[in-house]
Amino acid sequence: MEFSIKNGNPEKQRNACVIVGVFEHRKLSDAAGAIDRAADGYLSSLLRRGDMDGKLGSTLLVHNVPGTLCERVLLVGCGKEREFNDRAYRQAVLASVKALDGTGASDAASFLAELTVRRRDLGWRVEQMVEITSDAAYRFAHPSCKKEEERRGLSRLIINVPQRNDLKRVDVALKRGLAIAGGARMAKDLGNLPGNICTPTYLAQQAQELAKSYNLEIEVLERDDMEKLGMGSLLSVARGSRQPPKLIVLQYRKGKASQKPLVLIGKGITFDAGGISLKPAAEMDEMKYDMCGAASVLGTMKAVAEMDLAMNLVVIVPTCENLPDGDANKPGDIVTSMSGQTIEVLNTDAEGRLILCDAMTYAERFEPEAVVDVATLTGACVIALGHHVSGLFGNEEGLVKELTNAGDESFDRVWAMPLLDEYQDQLKSNFADMANIGGRAAGSITAACFLSRFAKKYNWAHLDIAGTAWKSGKDKGATGRPVPLLAHFLLKRGGHHHA
Repeated sequence: MEFSIKNGNPEKQRNACVIVGVFEHRKLSDAAGAIDRAADGYLSSLLRRGDMDGKLGSTLLVHNVPGTLCERVLLVGCGKEREFNDRAYRQAVLASVKALDGTGASDAASFLAELTVRRRDLGWRVEQMVEITSDAAYRFAHPSCKKEEERRGLSRLIINVPQRNDLKRVDVALKRGLAIAGGARMAKDLGNLPGNICTPTYLAQQAQELAKSYNLEIEVLERDDMEKLGMGSLLSVARGSRQPPKLIVLQYRKGKASQKPLVLIGKGITFDAGGISLKPAAEMDEMKYDMCGAASVLGTMKAVAEMDLAMNLVVIVPTCENLPDGDANKPGDIVTSMSGQTIEVLNTDAEGRLILCDAMTYAERFEPEAVVDVATLTGACVIALGHHVSGLFGNEEGLVKELTNAGDESFDRVWAMPLLDEYQDQLKSNFADMANIGGRAAGSITAACFLSRFAKKYNWAHLDIAGTAWKSGKDKGATGRPVPLLAHFLLKRGGHHHA
């Protein structure tokens, strides 16, 4: 998908399609009004006849509108004008892209970014349009799985801005949108690959390609390296699999040498059968998505490198499979983490925290400014929050607030959950320093409590993306979240663009 920015009159565009907004009660947007005047009230007459009611997300494709130079005009319903907010804007943009899918319109000029959205500037509207359009146009394709389909529909979008002097100003927003969309696409591609292709070794290879493309430092730790470091918790999960585990460490250094890095850690279980505590067979295929945390932090690294942000960033991906085997973790086994703390494995399907805790201890060597881990960690989080927001936990209020704000800004939202000491009691074990589960009650909170015991030396936050990393049903597939959230968090953390 190609994007460009332009300033022009809607009736003078020579595109396959011009996209304009219509509000309820037959209220035309400025761009729709300009076309209506050029067409001698043609659009108004359509609205009067009831062909379009302006309801949010509704669309009407009109051909050969008199007085215009374009082939088609797409009217997009924006709902009630006084209620037109950021959510409505996103819905209108998505509706416009979907309406053109499968039509003969390969290029379009959208005037939706000109609409006024409360508390959102033009840069935000442009960035969101790029990300939403890219997301809607995404189709999974991989030579070993599914060939790219020949498809009709949009391949080029021109985003119109109201003033000529806006062009330069929104160029940064366009680049930002493209970088974040590219990072999300990488995360989606990795997430959608099956477990027999996307193995820990494959993830390491993709990280190496990323490092090569953007001149990043990379180190991939093998089983022997992890044994020397005492990563008994991570390695215990990998024991049930024939695939060798990896610990991928990527470093991006564009900040001052004195600046402490931010660290992102992504859970990379490339397939999770649950181990000896075997999962039910129904929908187990979706456990290929258990590495979406890893996919999202790699996608975020790509976005950061693409934006050329002036900062220091480390991405750590602990990756392995969790399968049943004669040598796999057994319920009741006790393992020793890299931190020296011992863990009683009461449920082998609570394995994400067992690999993350060693990666979190490993992160200490970078003396980080802050650490954020991202993981499809608990089904309990899906029960608590559903599929719209990710769960957020942390040991420092400022960091939690920053991530919440970044989620609001990017519309990749989170909800802060409690991390109170009272919950820690559920992890007590008679035989080890802690158990790896705390019972059914507050499952996502006790999982975060477990991780918090390995984050004593730095400010830390945990994103539970079990409900937001992928969709089931007819739209089945990885979402690329929380790449937009993480990218905005890093942008705000002083990651301004290099001049």
